[in-house]
Amino acid sequence: MANFNIYMCGVGGQGIGVLSEVMIQACLAAGHPVKGVDTHGLAQRGGIVSSHLRLGANVHTPRVTAGEADLVIALERLEAFRALVNVARTGGTVVFYDTEFQPIHVRMGKAEYPSLAELEQAAKKRQLRLERVSADALPDPRMQNTAVLGRLAGLNVIPGVTGAHLEQALTQVIKPAQLEANLAVFNAQAQPTAAGESN
Repeated sequence: MANFNIYMCGVGGQGIGVLSEVMIQACLAAGHPVKGVDTHGLAQRGGIVSSHLRLGANVHTPRVTAGEADLVIALERLEAFRALVNVARTGGTVVFYDTEFQPIHVRMGKAEYPSLAELEQAAKKRQLRLERVSADALPDPRMQNTAVLGRLAGLNVIPGVTGAHLEQALTQVIKPAQLEANLAVFNAQAQPTAAGESN
């Protein structure tokens, strides 16, 4: 398999660390050599958090450089927009949870928050596959990462990584007390009739 680059991003407190760990375990279970690195410095302040994951026997560094992400996974619309413009490769895939965490400069009126239409337009310009995820009545907002994993399970965009790999990794990473609820969210999004929209 050729190298495959995954960039994950969101806001501190959304569960990027859990998302990253599930992805790592799923990719390892599929037999991929994996290198990854997380950035958690701003997590406690609600700042930007990102995780880099690279698959392939010829990968020597864990960071995904600008314009080289085959897959972007974002847990917030602004971070999806930033990653789409700066990190995704032309023709790649962006899967994002459509929720808003407005930074201070947006709340102060010094910048505008990107609309869904702007995100779609930017994706079309870059020839990107854009998948919007939105779930009604989540038991916990922190399960947005699980909803995104469920959508990924139905897309088969990572070579050799199946929905079964992702589900098994989820059972390994999530604490037993929260596992049943997370699996319900995961399976709902993995179905073709799942709540949410694809673009």
